[in-house]
Amino acid sequence: MPCLATSERYTLDLPPGHRFPIAKYELIREQLLWQGIAPQTDFYDPGLCAEEDILRVHTQEYWHKVRDQRLSPAEVRRLGLPQSEQLVRRSLSSSAGTLQSVRRALTDGVALNLAGGTHHAFADRGEGFCVLNDIAIAAAHLLHYELAKQVLVVDLDVHQGDGTASIFQQEPRVFTFSMHAGANYPLRKEKSDLDVELALGTSDTQYLQQLTSTLPRLLAEVQPDFVFFQAGVDVLATDKLGKLALTKEGCRQRDEFVLELCREKNLPVAVSMGGGYSERIGDIVDAHCNTFRVAYKVWSESTSL
Repeated sequence: MPCLATSERYTLDLPPGHRFPIAKYELIREQLLWQGIAPQTDFYDPGLCAEEDILRVHTQEYWHKVRDQRLSPAEVRRLGLPQSEQLVRRSLSSSAGTLQSVRRALTDGVALNLAGGTHHAFADRGEGFCVLNDIAIAAAHLLHYELAKQVLVVDLDVHQGDGTASIFQQEPRVFTFSMHAGANYPLRKEKSDLDVELALGTSDTQYLQQLTSTLPRLLAEVQPDFVFFQAGVDVLATDKLGKLALTKEGCRQRDEFVLELCREKNLPVAVSMGGGYSERIGDIVDAHCNTFRVAYKVWSESTSL
């Protein structure tokens, strides 16, 4: 059954009215327990990411500025989060959550991080609420220890995974696939190995048609032995920053398709949460919890056969 990485360090104090819904990380855990989706025994604290793992992806200059809270005012504005010791520890813990998910997915088939998906973090800078690129750190760890030969990043957040694309632009062992709203942040896109830009207002039917016609072909062509799934729920019609028009059910079907396909192909998959900025935090939490619900369903059905 899935293992779920979480920590008290995933939350931090933000100024009143800040648009980043930091409370969602604690609320997701509470709802998973309350609804009986996941038992207490499936949760674990992943600890903190090691510096050697960070420096395989991020420059030493940038990481030391983050670590020592020496980001310039312009860098803080680009990041969108105030620098603090809490933010450093949160970034280390969230990155460890995805890295440990990799290790557990290799054994269990799937593992999920209740945070992560910070795909706007570049090697030398942070942007869009993303300090360290957890997926890149975990993918580099996989390759360094020869735990995988070919990695596929399936990034279905509403925003392009620009930081991840940039980091792995010259790394053929990591294939980056991003399906996102075209006319949306970031204004300047990077070049993923495959970018699928969606029209604003894309609905469930259009979205799922595009995904189901693209991902099976990619798996056949790339032939990965490990998959990262960035499962952002900012694709919802209710999202303030998304500009697509998916329902919660459409988002759930998206998750089900990706995870069932990985299970069918016997591909280990590490799932990270990504973005979600609906007006009602309950909509964000519900959509994220659906991702976990689907993972439990897919892997419980497979083990009962």
